[in-house]
Amino acid sequence: MKKTLTTLAAALIMITSFSSFAAGNANPLKNVASAKVVTVYLEAITLGSVELNKFLFSDDFEYRNTANNDSFTKKQYTDFLKSHKGVKFDCETRYEILDQTGQTCIAKATMTFSNFTRVDYITLNQSADGWKVSKVVTTYPDKIAR
Repeated sequence: MKKTLTTLAAALIMITSFSSFAAGNANPLKNVASAKVVTVYLEAITLGSVELNKFLFSDDFEYRNTANNDSFTKKQYTDFLKSHKGVKFDCETRYEILDQTGQTCIAKATMTFSNFTRVDYITLNQSADGWKVSKVVTTYPDKIAR
């Protein structure tokens, strides 16, 4: 009987250990501040880091480029980022949180290149799964309007 209890206890410990390994797919961005999510977004677009993209964007994500009126969905944009994995932009990057109220955050990211500036306005929403980027609008303020 004592051997049976020991065997059952060992089996129970093994099962719970395997369950904890299965939790390895948990969202690493779930409990981080909105500023960290903005940083991860900037690392994805300027450093080609794509490892956290599946946790970064909301399902209804939209990207819009005001220079040419292009618009992309989450899948289209993450595919684009994936195709540029490891590509590093030669720019100075900074961001600021413009407003954060309740479960919504607006951030402004500025990427200064040698001959132009790109500004992304980033909207984040907080859900049970943490902060997610839901919309990005890209502008080029140095570009002359025609």
